[in-house]
Amino acid sequence: MSVRVERVYEAPDGGVRVLVDRLWPRGLKKEDAQLDRWAKEIAPSTELRRWFHGPQSEYGEFARRYRTELDAPQVQQELAELRELAQNDDLVLLTAVKEPSHSHVNVLLERLEQAD
Repeated sequence: MSVRVERVYEAPDGGVRVLVDRLWPRGLKKEDAQLDRWAKEIAPSTELRRWFHGPQSEYGEFARRYRTELDAPQVQQELAELRELAQNDDLVLLTAVKEPSHSHVNVLLERLEQAD
């Protein structure tokens, strides 16, 4: 399985491009995004996202809560579809966050790489 993370603002470098943010990236026109898919249902819930950007947030707790959200049946289906895409082509997880290694994308990447 080949999965990598890129910022959505970067020029495409091949692979199946999937936006994994719940909100559309600021300043990016949809026609310029060059996406194959927008998997917003797999992103953290609005409540969790707001909590994480609040004053009492802590990354370890955020990651734990997000892993719980990823266990939901509808999200498991989306994870399975992304794994299938990664089996057939390079999968590129796109995000607008400035620091993907300290965001939901890192947790998502970890979960995608786990066996079912």
